[in-house]
Amino acid sequence: MFTGIVEELGVVSSIDDLGDSIRLTVDASTVLDDVHLGDSIAVNGCCLTVVSTEGTPATRWTADVMQETLDKTSLFGIGPGDRVNLERAVTADKRMGGHLVQGHVDAVGQIRVRTPSEHWEVVEIELPADLAKYVVDKGSITVDGVSLTVVTVGDDTFTVSLIPETLARTTLGFKQPGDLVNLEVDVVAKHVEKLVSHYLGAFVPPSHLSPAQHHPEEPHE
Repeated sequence: MFTGIVEELGVVSSIDDLGDSIRLTVDASTVLDDVHLGDSIAVNGCCLTVVSTEGTPATRWTADVMQETLDKTSLFGIGPGDRVNLERAVTADKRMGGHLVQGHVDAVGQIRVRTPSEHWEVVEIELPADLAKYVVDKGSITVDGVSLTVVTVGDDTFTVSLIPETLARTTLGFKQPGDLVNLEVDVVAKHVEKLVSHYLGAFVPPSHLSPAQHHPEEPHE
């Protein structure tokens, strides 16, 4: 579990093609302060497992990325020299600065428009239409591992406002229209949908009842 508060920008050191997967090696510092093999680190919003580290103290770490992840996230096109958002899994004593983020990417979106202003920048992002139902004004969404507040929602787009801190410390500061980003919607919305759908499916509206069911007969004396 993560919070969507990026701790540092790492740099991809190498990509090893293993056929049905890749081995991703990333240079970093902050996220490796207390890392252990088997720990989770989110890379652009994708939860990956640390399989090895290099250096004392560690300055480089490696993760295996399965084909399923490559098929459904923007990690498919990543390459050496690319900067990536990194966040360690949250601990019980850490402040929840963003929102509950699983590191399970729901879809890949595309940056459509960037509109700069004096103190922030509005970014419009395209997303699959069937995912838009989980996105609400002033709700939370994760973009490339960054917890953001939604400004507006359309049929297949949404906008977010990026403050200077976000622009300076994450990949969202330099990604351009046409670039792909990983999206994770608020998991609470998906749970609510499933629960409500279950109860609505079991509920029979009064209009569907027969007259006898609307007005049951009085018991005979």
